[in-house]
Amino acid sequence: MVGILRESVIGRTIGGGAEADVYWSAFVLPDFLNYLLAGGALSLVFIPLFSGYITRNDEDGGWRAFSVISTFLMLAMTTLVVIMWFAAPDIAHWISPGFNEAQHEDLVRLTRIILPAQIFHFQGGLLSATLQAKDRHLLPAMAPIVYTGSIVLFGVAFWNSLGADSFAWGVLAGSILGPFALPLYGNIKAGMSWRPSLDIKHPDFRKYLWLSLPVMLGFSVVIVDDWMFKRFGSLHEGVVSQLQYAKTLMKVPMGVFGLATGVAAFPTLSRLMAEGRQSEAMSTLVGACRMMLVMAFAAQAAVSAAGADIATIIWGTNRFTTVELDSIGLYTGLLCLGLGAWSAQTLIARGFYAMQNTWTPTIIGSIVMLLAYPVYSWAGSNHGGFGLALVSSGAISIYVVTLSVVLRKISDATDVPHIYPVVIKMLPAAILGWWVGHRVDIYIDLHPLFEGALLGLIAMSTCLIVAWVLKVREIGEVGAIIARKIKLRT
Repeated sequence: MVGILRESVIGRTIGGGAEADVYWSAFVLPDFLNYLLAGGALSLVFIPLFSGYITRNDEDGGWRAFSVISTFLMLAMTTLVVIMWFAAPDIAHWISPGFNEAQHEDLVRLTRIILPAQIFHFQGGLLSATLQAKDRHLLPAMAPIVYTGSIVLFGVAFWNSLGADSFAWGVLAGSILGPFALPLYGNIKAGMSWRPSLDIKHPDFRKYLWLSLPVMLGFSVVIVDDWMFKRFGSLHEGVVSQLQYAKTLMKVPMGVFGLATGVAAFPTLSRLMAEGRQSEAMSTLVGACRMMLVMAFAAQAAVSAAGADIATIIWGTNRFTTVELDSIGLYTGLLCLGLGAWSAQTLIARGFYAMQNTWTPTIIGSIVMLLAYPVYSWAGSNHGGFGLALVSSGAISIYVVTLSVVLRKISDATDVPHIYPVVIKMLPAAILGWWVGHRVDIYIDLHPLFEGALLGLIAMSTCLIVAWVLKVREIGEVGAIIARKIKLRT
């Protein structure tokens, strides 16, 4: 939800045209830099290492490993930030080949403001991982809220004098105050022992590099999908920002049901794997995944049916035309075809990482992206946002199906139920719910708030009824959980 708040303010301020396209494209190079040093996998790689020390009652040893890893990565990240800062003018033309020279100048300036933020995101990621390894999740959970709040406050306060630069400066300030400062404070209170060290012979430093290396070398669809949106979306004005806003809508249920479940489950999976209880870990993963998929597909139906109305409520009509808002709604629906896969990959990938296997998901993701790249290029050039959104859903779905098959095979989880029966039944139920909501939309004309709520409710209800008829067992379990929560509150 914090992402929605941030992009609502940005959208209502910058809009969904050329200026917004430049702003969102300014994140490509910083995100690539973060990915190049496996920043996205920091917690996934480091939590099992640190958890191992805690399991052995040797937290001091964990901090020695932390000190070596963080010192090396701080030096590497700072060096790369300086290099990328000077190289930005040359790289900008590759990032967004459809931009004119004035847009490229703006892109370079914004990119240079945002680049240093990666240093603080990177160190903050390691600091958060130590807290999560000890099952302390409050401060890591608050970090994105502070980060987003800084972007919004800087953007609103300095928009009149700085324009889009104000939001970029908010990114830099927010990265310091949220992702870095909060977990640092939490670790200081918990008695951290962080000392600069370049002991590259430390065994866990080498282990960390080995586990991170495939993430550094690979280009998984999970990360590269956004780059494809920016590169090929730049060929059509407004498409970059409209896809950005549509993906933000899609990420709301993904974050609630997928990412949150994955983050919460990962320490448990890592502990079970460390204790040699692999079958129990896989059973936990599959059970959580099946439940999450039921909720994700129901949300897919609702968000897809109400996409245009939700976009109108969030971004308003002052800076957006009806056509732009309808495009965001359409792209949201197409991206939501892959919502179940986007949500599931956050859990399934963690199954590999809990086994300290980072090579397999990276290799599979890179192969899928290599095969999908020409399809992204063709779809973006010829069909704009419509084509890119459709290819995105297809690519992530192929990746997750392949990943789940391989995980089941290498974990030898033959006694654990499959997730496929849930997918096979819930996907058509969600699509039917979307279609029913779309048909009802033709005959009603209400305020976007009421129309969106009605269409979403109709679509979700249709999806769940069809799933119940198809005997999706988890429907009853989800209902029981909701009933218990309601009972506790009353």
